[in-house]
Amino acid sequence: MTSGDTIPPSLIELFCEEARTQAQILSDGLLALERAPREPVTLEACMRAAHSLKGAARVVGVPVGVTLAHVMEDCFVAAQEARLTLDAGHIDMLLRGVDLIVQIGTTRGAEEEAQLERNADAFAAELSARLEGTAAPASMQLHEAPFDLSSELTLPVVAAPEPELNDEPAYNAPAAGPRMLRVRADTLDRLLSHSGESLVESRWVKPFAQSMLRVKRIQRDANRALERLHETLADVPEYQQFDPRARAALDEARQLSAEVHRHLNERLAELENFDRRSTHLSQQLYDEALECRMRPFVDATGGFARMVRDVARSLGKEARLVIVGESTQVDRDILDMLDGPLGHLLRNAVDHGIEPPSVRRALGKPAEGTITLEARHSAGSLFISVSDDGAGINIDALRRVVVQKALASEATAARMSDVELSEFLFLPGFSMRDTVTDVSGRGVGLDAVQDAVRQVRGSVRVIHDAAQSHTGTRFLLQLPLTLSVIRSLIVEVAGEPYGLPLAHVTRTMVLPANAIDLLEGHQHFSFDGRRLGLVTAHQVLQAGTFDATGDQFNIVVIGQGAVSYGIVVDRFLGERMLVVQPLDKRLGKVRNIAAGALMENGDPLLIADLDDWLRSVEKLVAGGEIGRVGAGTARTETAAKRVLVVDDSLTVRELEKKLLVSRGYDVTIAVDGMDGWNAVRGERFDLVITDIDMPRLDGIELVSLIRRDAQLSNLPVMIVSYKDRAEDRQRGLDAGADYYLAKGSFHDQTLLDAVRDLIGEAKS
Repeated sequence: MTSGDTIPPSLIELFCEEARTQAQILSDGLLALERAPREPVTLEACMRAAHSLKGAARVVGVPVGVTLAHVMEDCFVAAQEARLTLDAGHIDMLLRGVDLIVQIGTTRGAEEEAQLERNADAFAAELSARLEGTAAPASMQLHEAPFDLSSELTLPVVAAPEPELNDEPAYNAPAAGPRMLRVRADTLDRLLSHSGESLVESRWVKPFAQSMLRVKRIQRDANRALERLHETLADVPEYQQFDPRARAALDEARQLSAEVHRHLNERLAELENFDRRSTHLSQQLYDEALECRMRPFVDATGGFARMVRDVARSLGKEARLVIVGESTQVDRDILDMLDGPLGHLLRNAVDHGIEPPSVRRALGKPAEGTITLEARHSAGSLFISVSDDGAGINIDALRRVVVQKALASEATAARMSDVELSEFLFLPGFSMRDTVTDVSGRGVGLDAVQDAVRQVRGSVRVIHDAAQSHTGTRFLLQLPLTLSVIRSLIVEVAGEPYGLPLAHVTRTMVLPANAIDLLEGHQHFSFDGRRLGLVTAHQVLQAGTFDATGDQFNIVVIGQGAVSYGIVVDRFLGERMLVVQPLDKRLGKVRNIAAGALMENGDPLLIADLDDWLRSVEKLVAGGEIGRVGAGTARTETAAKRVLVVDDSLTVRELEKKLLVSRGYDVTIAVDGMDGWNAVRGERFDLVITDIDMPRLDGIELVSLIRRDAQLSNLPVMIVSYKDRAEDRQRGLDAGADYYLAKGSFHDQTLLDAVRDLIGEAKS
């Protein structure tokens, strides 16, 4: 901007904010005009947005903003006066103008600003050429008159009818609506944290009051005992001959006991009232603090309608986005996380779901597909769904791709249900497309969605009707209402309490010992018509051994669909609202643990990461290390050398494991770099074999972490990767790898020889 030397930076920043606001109004309006080109209300809103933006640009001295807004305003006025009908070409061009407006304030350096000005001039010339032949009305001529601050200054601006002009300066006008203040995000975080702690602490009073009822009962019994003693002594003839001081002391004890009983009743009533008021006040405080962090769902959907339109047009399709629940309140941190996952799901819906117009017409559908984005609160959770009326999921094609990618045998895939097959869509690198395009084919969509949702303790699942084709697909995200307080099931494992987030707990149950069966060496039990594997929390957490003292077991069922297990715990301690206390960042990611919290009595506990628990169980199952309930869970030490295989490809890691196990090595697998890093810190290994390209933590970073750790620095590491260029090999060796093997030249004996060179034979 050329006026940065004379206009205060705060005013320029305010203009940039208005430019983004008005650009969003214009974008939404243009998408609406594409369906109803003559809608007067929408045309008026767009014209006013352009008019306000032009005035603001003149105030701060941004000529490029004046140029863009002026020509767009001319176009909207022509459409209002029926001199121009906005067709698809006009909409495309005006959206280009909106993109240029968004760039104002984001350019850096004189060269970028000059390029923006050239693009704006070219845009204005092209749009003006389309408007040639239409006479400019009187209202348009006024736009060229000398600039008048009283009619054009609109900072800050609201997309609403302009107020009538008066003689009073704008700054004397009373503020409309509640006053707005800027507060630092970390201040709000601390406020919510303190209010959450206050809410939890307030609930300490109720159990204390209940414990005091026992004191009341004891005191009442003592009072009755004194009365019986008095009645018994009164029946004794010699009672009147007792020392008067003894009789006086007994009477005084009776009176004091009655007085204590009366005061105790009064104080307990007051304590009950205090508990009620304190809990109510703490709840109000927490709700208000939480409200400060909440934003309407529409704040996260600003560019989605435009994105759906642009992606559809690039693919030769027609699609529109319908948003339901725009006012649904969402936690700020969760809202910030939603942009990427929802963008992936919406692009997938257009690319994979919506059919071409000709196909839709042949099926009796409207040529334009509809994608619905909905947000709602239900049962203490936030539910966000992305659904389309397109082709749906081709289950037969999905089954073929699963077999082709060697993710399951043909016989196994044939036995899988539709729900089980749908889980493959969320695997890293999985795609239904054979070729890579600008929109899809790389297999980085749905797994990225699932990872992002899991980071905020949420879950995602796909819903579709496999019985009928072309009925659409629905992706449902279940998220917590807030990240600061979590409702948890408290369990005891090896004498320590752990919090299990209820959003990830499928069921709790007490299972009799005779309901446990042994199948193929693993213990299972029947659950909703399925067989679920059984493992103790002691083995997952590596916290001692489980001692089966009775014939019943406390079970927590976690996971979804085919990936579900029963976890045996020592005791259920009830449900609690826990204020989440993040672990010290210096600890890094602690395996199987998400955060910490305090119990109502002040005792600390750890909140479990149940996704990590599932991965730990799968590793135990894959390694054949599951212990039996009641038979002790400590792993039997053997003389075999231990090898950790880290690879995100199921096929590669199973092949490597099979080769090594066949030669007597004890093999543990990790599904990505972060899983491998957690494994090497928690167990002893003689060798690590790792891939390079993996999610969460790649192989080079894993090797570097191992080499920087004082206890692991001497651990042999081998890289096995498809990257076989000399520079890739050197990069791996520079990071600290002891051996680099290219998968392109991979042979069974080559891997075994390399392992033997590094750590020797399988058994010492």
